[in-house]
This record gives sequence, C-alpha cells and structure tokens, in this order.
Amino acid sequence: MIGKTISHYKILDKLGEGGMGVVYKAEDTKLDRLVALKFLPPHISINKEEKKRFIHEAKAAVALDHNNICAIH
Repeated sequence: MIGKTISHYKILDKLGEGGMGVVYKAEDTKLDRLVALKFLPPHISINKEEKKRFIHEAKAAVALDHNNICAIH
C-alpha cells in the first residue's frame, strides 16, 4: 500500500494494525495535510456485529475533543 494513491490520499507509511483494520499515514493532496487512514478488513462489512462495533468506536472517537487527539472525518 505504501506509495499508492487512493482517491486524493497518498499512502506514506504504515502506522499500525489490529483486529479492526490497518492504519496508514497519508497525505491529503487536496488540502495539503497529513492524515491517518484506517482500512477495515473485509469481514467487517459482512459481519453486522463487527460493523456495529466499528461504528460505535468511530462515534466514541468523534465525541473526544482535545489538542492531542486527531479529528475524525
């Protein structure tokens, strides 16, 4: 994945991975900023409980507001 461009995001480096997917450092070429992109494993979109867990995780992250925590889009 490193070096590939997906939409307007250029993948720069792998930051980590776990049960809920892989996170990459990327450059948003439209807004000229660094972002983190999370790619979910295929089983998440198939399994309703896994998908529900991911949505719950995303909603919890969006609710946080602190200078040391990134914004979720």
